[in-house]
Amino acid sequence: MPGPAAASTTAVDTLVERMGTYFRQAMGISGTVALHEPWFRGNEWAYVRDCLDSGWVSSVGAYVDRFEGMVAAACGARFGIAAVNGTAAAHIVLHALGVGQDDLVVCPALSFVATANAVAHCGATPVFIDIERSTLGLDPNRLAAFLAEDCERREDGLVHRLSGRRIAAVLPVHVFGHPVDMEAILVVSTEAGVPVIEDAAESLGSRSHGRPCGGLARAGVLSFNGNKLVTTGGGGMVVTDDEALARRVRHLTTTARTGTGWVFDHDEVGWNYRLPNLNAALGCAQMERLDELIVFKRRLHEAYRHMCEDLEGITLFTEQPWAESNYWLNAVITGDQAARDALLAAANGAGLQCRPCWRLLPELPMYRAAPVGPGGFPVAHDIAGRLVNLPSSPFLTRDAGR
Repeated sequence: MPGPAAASTTAVDTLVERMGTYFRQAMGISGTVALHEPWFRGNEWAYVRDCLDSGWVSSVGAYVDRFEGMVAAACGARFGIAAVNGTAAAHIVLHALGVGQDDLVVCPALSFVATANAVAHCGATPVFIDIERSTLGLDPNRLAAFLAEDCERREDGLVHRLSGRRIAAVLPVHVFGHPVDMEAILVVSTEAGVPVIEDAAESLGSRSHGRPCGGLARAGVLSFNGNKLVTTGGGGMVVTDDEALARRVRHLTTTARTGTGWVFDHDEVGWNYRLPNLNAALGCAQMERLDELIVFKRRLHEAYRHMCEDLEGITLFTEQPWAESNYWLNAVITGDQAARDALLAAANGAGLQCRPCWRLLPELPMYRAAPVGPGGFPVAHDIAGRLVNLPSSPFLTRDAGR
C-alpha cells in the first residue's frame, strides 16, 4: 500500500493532468493559462471611446456617477463613492470614522496586505485574529474572546488592556470572494460598541444569507484592480447606507475642497483619491455583465469540483450553505505543505498559473510586533501552508464563448 506521500503525489499529478486536459483540449488554450485575467466582450470599447471623444477622462464625468450607482445597487447600499483603488477606499473610510494615531483595528491574520496597510495609513495598528476553516475569514468566536478577555470598556470606548489603546474598528475580509460570517461578527462587534467595516474587495456579487456582500456593515470597500471579477484597470469604492458618512468620504477624496467654480478653498487635509471617468467607463461596461460573469465563475468551480472529487488529500474549497460565493479565486487545500509545493511546481511547469496563499499578515516584517488575539493564529498558519489558488478567469468554461 502506498503511504500518504505517495498518495498525495499521485493526486497532484492527476489534478494537473486533468487541468491540462480541460484547458488544452476542452478549452483549446495553447499558451499559459493565467491565474486571473479580465474579460472584455461588452461595451468597454464603446464607453472608453466615448470618454476619449468627449474629452471627459479625468475625475469628473457621467461614467463616475453611473459606476458609483451601479456598484452601490449591486451591494444593496444607498451610496457609492469611487476611489483610485481598494486600499485608498479602505483608508479613507477608516479615517472618516475616526480611526487614528495609536488606535487598534481588528483584522484577520489571513488577507492581502492592503487590509493591514489601510489601517497603518491611518496611524493605527492592526491586531490580528485567527480565521475559520469553513470560511477562510475572521473567526467570530476568536473575535468575541479577544473583545471580552483582552479588552475592557472605558470612557473613551473599548480599550485593549495590555496596550491601553482603543479598539477603533473591526475589518473582516471575504477572502477569495467567500463570504465571512458577517452576521456573527456584527453581533459580537455591536455588543462591544465597535464599528465594522467590510473588506469586500474580492467579493462583488457574493451573498451572505441572501444579502449582497459589501452592504452588510456600516460601510464596505471594494477593489476593481485588473485581476478582479469587475475591473476598471485600477479602482476602488466605498459603499454605505450612511448618508453623512458618504458625504464625508466624498469630501475627503476630493482634497476636502469647499470652493466652487474657479474658487479653490479647502477646510482640512484631504486626498486626491477620485476615480477617473476613463476608468469608470470601463467599470460601467463590466458591471453590465456582472451576473453573467458570476454564472461563468460558478460553472468553472463546478468543473474543478469534478476534477477534484475523487482525489485523496486534495480538497476544493467550497462556499458555506448560507453563502453564495463569486469564486473570484478557486482554491484547493492539500494534505500538507509538501503536496502544496509539488502542486505549485507541477502546475506552473505545465503552464497553468497557480499560486500559494499570501504570506500571513502577522508574519510580515512591518507587522510582526502587532498584537495578536488569544491563541495566536494556528488555523491561518495551517491553511496558508496548504492552500493553492487555481486559474480562475471567468471565460475558462466550455460555454463562455470567448
